Amino acid sequence: MRIETDLKLGFKDVMIRPKRSTLRSRAQVSLERSFSFLHSGKAWSGVPIMAANMDTIGTFEMAAALAKPGLLTIVHKHYSPDTWADFLNTHPGIEDNLAISTGTTERDLDTLKTVLERHPSLYFICIDVANGYSEHFVDFVGKTREHFPEHVIIAGNVVTGEMVEELLLSGADIIKVGIGPGSVCTTRIKTGVGYPQLSAIIECADAAHGLGGQIISDGGCAVPGDIAKAFGGGADFVMLGGMLAGHEESGGDRIERDGKHYKVFYGMSSDTAMNKHAGGMAKYRASEGKTVEVPYRGPVINTVNDILGGLRSACTYVGAQRLKELSKRTTFIRVQEQHNAVFADA
Repeated sequence: MRIETDLKLGFKDVMIRPKRSTLRSRAQVSLERSFSFLHSGKAWSGVPIMAANMDTIGTFEMAAALAKPGLLTIVHKHYSPDTWADFLNTHPGIEDNLAISTGTTERDLDTLKTVLERHPSLYFICIDVANGYSEHFVDFVGKTREHFPEHVIIAGNVVTGEMVEELLLSGADIIKVGIGPGSVCTTRIKTGVGYPQLSAIIECADAAHGLGGQIISDGGCAVPGDIAKAFGGGADFVMLGGMLAGHEESGGDRIERDGKHYKVFYGMSSDTAMNKHAGGMAKYRASEGKTVEVPYRGPVINTVNDILGGLRSACTYVGAQRLKELSKRTTFIRVQEQHNAVFADA
């Protein structure tokens, strides 16, 4: 046993200090970024915010909506190859804004191969597991790279620099960072394992950028300001789950109670997800996710516009004309309060 005594930080622990700016308007800020990926050689441009690959978030309906302003959707792994074909045939040219998700079983790999053989223009792959520290996962990343040498491979989740480096060297292009920060994740409660998200971003971005890779901050964003902090900390992409829940395009049942409408939102390691996709929770494991009811919020584009507006405003406060400049212009200050919460429920 050993103890690390240096303090690790989450989004609630810091604010971004404003700096002198020559920008006259939020309209001058560009949120588009361009990347060339380490192993695949592919190039991509767009707004580097992603919908999470949860079956209540990473839906085809969400993908169609988010592609219009240039955002990405990591589509959940529970669609069949035929459903993929129907969607792609009716949404030509959307492949640049999509990733297909896979687990690490042979069945997952077979589905992945089938979809990509039918649709070679789909080039983002997300290999997603809760615990990215297993040797089996590292081996699977390497095998996937062998099968798909020209595809962009996203792999995760991890929270430490040395594992970021190992996954990049094994064939991944982008590493998904975050263990336990999600709004419907109970991993930290059930296991005691985790890492404060902002420190994870800072440390993992440093490791990834040193090898020419990128990272995704996955989880922990509750408000648009948290997204600005993630980018300020060095994240190349930010993945959202709960902030995109409850919308028309979100998955989950829509229910009505006392004249109000809600949509069900749950973690992918919850009892709800296990009952839906795996025939129930295995006896050797515990649920590591919540099931909640989110007030219905209408079309997701309204929320997206609010997020992008907040992000542009953050850039103007520090003088970043492009999103790429935000991390270079960011100075975090440690704080004990974030905002005046007198009317928090209003």
